[in-house]
Amino acid sequence: MTQKKKNSHAKPPTKILLVDDHPMMREGLRQIIGNEPDLVVCGEAENAFQALELIGKTQPNLVLADITLPGKNGLELIKDIKAIHPKTPVLVISMHDEALYGERVLRAGGRGYVMKHEGGKRIMQAIRQVLSGQIFVSEKMSAKILEIFSGHGNQAAGPSVEHLTDREFEVFRNIGDGLSTKKIAAKLHVSAKTVEVHRMNIKSKLNLQTAPDLIRYAVRWVESQSTGG
Repeated sequence: MTQKKKNSHAKPPTKILLVDDHPMMREGLRQIIGNEPDLVVCGEAENAFQALELIGKTQPNLVLADITLPGKNGLELIKDIKAIHPKTPVLVISMHDEALYGERVLRAGGRGYVMKHEGGKRIMQAIRQVLSGQIFVSEKMSAKILEIFSGHGNQAAGPSVEHLTDREFEVFRNIGDGLSTKKIAAKLHVSAKTVEVHRMNIKSKLNLQTAPDLIRYAVRWVESQSTGG
């Protein structure tokens, strides 16, 4: 009798929604979360549209989302969640270097960023920290953010990729990876005309005159990021 009464007052598990277009990644996260007695995966989505629908249905306490999603990317998803479900925190788990997207995720309204290769223990640490109401980023990213807010950050006086919008940055990075306008349009699920508009805006913001100038700049930038330069 006493045992039954005790169970009736047990706290319900904390619900987590997974958003990733790779089934194996979702399976891995489900296993990590399944090992925690107070956490439960309440749903899985492979794109932003499914995610928004499931958030409305399942009311998760936390959303784990990737940056690279078909159609609308993770940054746009975070902005949508912030607008429609402002109390639902989002933690990004991505293969992309935190230096590329960490600050953009926080600006979009995300509560943290952890890279996939860091492993289950680190991912769980990030989940716990965000669930407790804190922000989770690496020490390096934390120092960078503090510099920016203190006014000593490297907010370049000249042209910089920092000045690009999130969508322009996505197009820029794909240009640097060698993708054509047509392929970028297909990858981002937008028209070629839209990509061309983004390219024009990027050239303007980076003070580049021609399409070859933009390609060379983007390729050099991508190479510098991959080599840590």
